[in-house]
Amino acid sequence: MIISAIAAVADNGTIGRDSDLPWHLPDDLKYFQRVTRGHHVITGRKNYETIPEKYRPLKDRVNMVVTRNPAYEAPGAVVLGSLEEALEQAKASGEQEAFVIGGGQIYAEAVRKDLVDRLYLTLVHADVEGDTHFPLVDHADWTERSREHHPADERHSHAFSFVVLDRRR
Repeated sequence: MIISAIAAVADNGTIGRDSDLPWHLPDDLKYFQRVTRGHHVITGRKNYETIPEKYRPLKDRVNMVVTRNPAYEAPGAVVLGSLEEALEQAKASGEQEAFVIGGGQIYAEAVRKDLVDRLYLTLVHADVEGDTHFPLVDHADWTERSREHHPADERHSHAFSFVVLDRRR
């Protein structure tokens, strides 16, 4: 099973501000939906709670919420006690590619433990103020698979690029 992380990341590493996205990029949201549809998505509790209720759980995906609180309830989602437990369950169900979708703590854990095989990054070409950041990755450890640039326009506050990276093993 491929373990992937998907995130929109500003040039300065920002991924969030005040429990929300610090930009408006509709094509990034469509990209996220298209790439993760039909797969297991793994999120931390705090990040899960930032998803508007009307969209929880994310449709057409197996939603897995990681929390240390065994009594936590997320109707329609699977609640698990660790990232490893979520990955084991996804693999046991026959998943081909599971996605870590945030937030900052679970991204950091996945990267620190060297669990991620592929990164789907929307690189937001701006320095954006925020309180949540994507972990630093050594680009020497990754090979670029694809890159697609999108300029800023009337619908997108910043220029951005969809970049897919595979870990060199």
